[in-house]
Amino acid sequence: MQLFNRFLTNMSLNLKLHGVALAVTAITAMGALPAHAADLPLPERIKKAGKLVIATQANYPPIAYKNPETGQLMGLDIELGEAIAKELGLKVEYQETAFAQVFSSLATGRVDIAMVAISDTAERQKVADFIDYMKTGPQFFTLQANAARIKGIADVCGTKVGASRNTNWPVQIAAWSTDNCVAKGKPAITVIGTEGSVDARTQLKTGRIDVAVQGSETLPYFQTMEANTYVLLGQPLFQQETGIPVSKTEPVLRAAVLGALQNLQRNGTYDKLLAKYKLQSSSMPVAVNQGK
Repeated sequence: MQLFNRFLTNMSLNLKLHGVALAVTAITAMGALPAHAADLPLPERIKKAGKLVIATQANYPPIAYKNPETGQLMGLDIELGEAIAKELGLKVEYQETAFAQVFSSLATGRVDIAMVAISDTAERQKVADFIDYMKTGPQFFTLQANAARIKGIADVCGTKVGASRNTNWPVQIAAWSTDNCVAKGKPAITVIGTEGSVDARTQLKTGRIDVAVQGSETLPYFQTMEANTYVLLGQPLFQQETGIPVSKTEPVLRAAVLGALQNLQRNGTYDKLLAKYKLQSSSMPVAVNQGK
């Protein structure tokens, strides 16, 4: 998080130099959309390359993961990224990128967009624009072995809760603990940052934490893959937008990807993909920078 915060500071200073010009360009680019996304203008470098380079991190099923037998990339983001590229008349190239490198890769042009199940937040909007395409929310869950003592969301107070430090969930869980535990005379949650959702589940299974937090859109998949293992606690704590970040210096690309997604929603491709991965409840109209 310290590395990301330093990156935010440096990027914010650089972007101030371009602020007015980019704002005018972005407004122009977001004008009326043609009926076919392939008719939208694209940055010359992307047209010349004939491909859309997408950062991914294949560790978050069913959003993005690998077929355990073939190693092939699969998941909602993988298929949706392919559909976006096709809609724009481009091929797609995926680059597996560590989460900590996503925003710097966008800034340097190493990748064009990122589809890494990234939550759209006001802080992240300082360095990238987000095309929001899915809603989700952090969900408490535990092991069935813990269900006798952690029966519901009220029993999470006083426990050790793990959540990915690559998200803003640790801070939000601490705030939830203040409002729902401490304020009611209950012991506070001990929040433990993990290296990601895989690490959180590992720590849960080894007893280093009592409860884990993961995006609500992923948990039905793991309940299917690991039967009789996990118990959901309550409902998602709040709703959060997942988006596709695009560099603020690329308003034309942002408009093109937005137009492609709008067309995919209109022609039914978006709904079919969400249904394929049992994510219908995560559907939302695509929009820009809706995260708070």
